[in-house]
Amino acid sequence: MNDNEWLARRFEEQRGQLRGVAYRMLGSGAEADDAVQEAWLRLNRTGADGIDNLGGWLTTVVSRICLDQLQARRVRREQPLEEVPALGVVDPEREALLADSVGVALLVVLETLTPAERLTFVLHDLFAVPFEEIAPIVDRTPVAARQLASRARRRVQGQGQGRASVSEVDQVAQREVIEAFLAAARNGDFEALVAVLDPDVVVRSDLGGVTRAIRGAASAANGALAAAAASAPSAHLALVNGAVGFVVAPSGRLERAICFTIDGRTIREIDIVTDPARLDQLDLAVLTV
Repeated sequence: MNDNEWLARRFEEQRGQLRGVAYRMLGSGAEADDAVQEAWLRLNRTGADGIDNLGGWLTTVVSRICLDQLQARRVRREQPLEEVPALGVVDPEREALLADSVGVALLVVLETLTPAERLTFVLHDLFAVPFEEIAPIVDRTPVAARQLASRARRRVQGQGQGRASVSEVDQVAQREVIEAFLAAARNGDFEALVAVLDPDVVVRSDLGGVTRAIRGAASAANGALAAAAASAPSAHLALVNGAVGFVVAPSGRLERAICFTIDGRTIREIDIVTDPARLDQLDLAVLTV
């Protein structure tokens, strides 16, 4: 085996880990592949001489590539996944499988973090990289990197905006109602939908930049059935402003958030948020109950 073959084999041993890091940072399988490929090109140019820990070196390189992309995305105010990557096209089925493996709600919440927060949280909390190794990547001290991860963790858990979450007991009750709503919508069960809706339920939507409202369980159920046909596979439970709701996020890209007002065992109000400015103002968190 020559040196190039040895290096390629060692890199392939790390590819899965590197891709997992890049995907959680960028939220796109195609962009993650590009970042991993760029890491291989850099390794191939420099060689492994003088690298004591190849896995750590590659993780650092991929992390810096991802950090640069996140910062550029933030400056340009780009939405991830909207552009076709230079090295290939997005495979929706593959993206969906990747998003499901990571947790769509987590990807959506990660998008609300700053690039440095996202990187420190992903590397430390998801991949157990020590803060001493993370600090140089984000140009911070280990103590400052620890603080970044702590702040990100609070955001992920719904504690970062000063908005009180409902109690765990209330979350369980809310979740049961909303899961029943989602199941009925996905199964096309009109009667089951009506059963979890208040007779005078109000549904508000800002679709198209204009706020519209409909009233009544029958109208709301028909609307839910129509929406479910297109978006149900991308709907995932999450905490929205501290209460149980769900997000519609194809491949982890937030498209809309649905908020509920629940009275006992029935849904009294539904708010569908699609406007990007309003979505940015929502407190989103991963539902762990």
